[in-house]
Amino acid sequence: MTTVAAYAAPAAKAPLERTTIERRAVREHDVLIDIKFTGVCHTDVSQAREGWGKAFFPMVPGHEIAGVVSEVGSGVTKYKVGDRVGVGCLVDSCRECDNCEAGLEQMCTNGGMTSTYNAIGRDGEVTYGGYSQKIVVDENYVVRIPDGLSLDVAAPLLCAGITMYSPLKQWGAGPGKKVAILGLGGLGHIGVKIAHVMGAEVTVLSQSLRKKDDGLRLGADHYYATSDPATFQELAGSFDLIVSTVSAPLNFDAYLSLLKMPGALVNVGVPEESIALNLFSLIYGNKTLAGSAMGGIAETQEMLDFCAEHGLGAEIELIAASEINEAFTRMEASDVRYRFVIDNATI
Repeated sequence: MTTVAAYAAPAAKAPLERTTIERRAVREHDVLIDIKFTGVCHTDVSQAREGWGKAFFPMVPGHEIAGVVSEVGSGVTKYKVGDRVGVGCLVDSCRECDNCEAGLEQMCTNGGMTSTYNAIGRDGEVTYGGYSQKIVVDENYVVRIPDGLSLDVAAPLLCAGITMYSPLKQWGAGPGKKVAILGLGGLGHIGVKIAHVMGAEVTVLSQSLRKKDDGLRLGADHYYATSDPATFQELAGSFDLIVSTVSAPLNFDAYLSLLKMPGALVNVGVPEESIALNLFSLIYGNKTLAGSAMGGIAETQEMLDFCAEHGLGAEIELIAASEINEAFTRMEASDVRYRFVIDNATI
């Protein structure tokens, strides 16, 4: 066991505070990672405030982890000391079910995936995330960060990047396709970059035009305000694919009207409230309302390699660990462009 410093929420809705946690001893197939940077995801806020249900406390959030290997177990074959690596949203799964064998570990059907934090691992211990100095992870749930990516801008790719890359790839974003990214935040800004490089015609749909210059700079071809009713009239039947990053309940009937026939509205944002939907919005036009949950380990590595090849990283605001609570508050007010990243040397 190793004692490391961390920032944890002691109880639901309580401010995070500096503390210490225990990391397990390195096992045969484990790697010990010195964490250099950790992205701050909206999921961290929701979990620490029990927005998605009962949670485990004290909670150390953080599932956008970038660092350097400092120790490896005797059976490790994929990594060596000094390698630049990342850890995303999961740190274990059953490894035997059809989904795990297909590289869809995030959809494990035998006990579910083990989340990087706020979960009970298969060893019976609570998992703690990246708001800490070090983490121990089985090598099969670690990915390599290519040399072409700086660790600070790579960290948010471990959640935000794969969360956007996976549906864009699955639903065929590319030349000849019109893709809308709903929401230009921590997820959406990376989605714009990826969809643009894939060759799609990209439109940002945002509540206002406040970030229009940023959206166009990041690769969007068009930018519309959803607060303007004329937007829905002008863009009716326009898109092959809409990826919604919004974490608030939407008028899904209105957004489904923006799709071509057939088109898909894929949700990666998770509202805490239930939604309403008139099924005729789907039936007329053979449209699809779908969800997408991250990606597996192999696809996450594919995404990192893709981003490195095209020079894509997150737009970040680097913060000290002492600023985490302020960052949570600012995120809730949409006051970040576009991802907070913790400098873990300050923990």
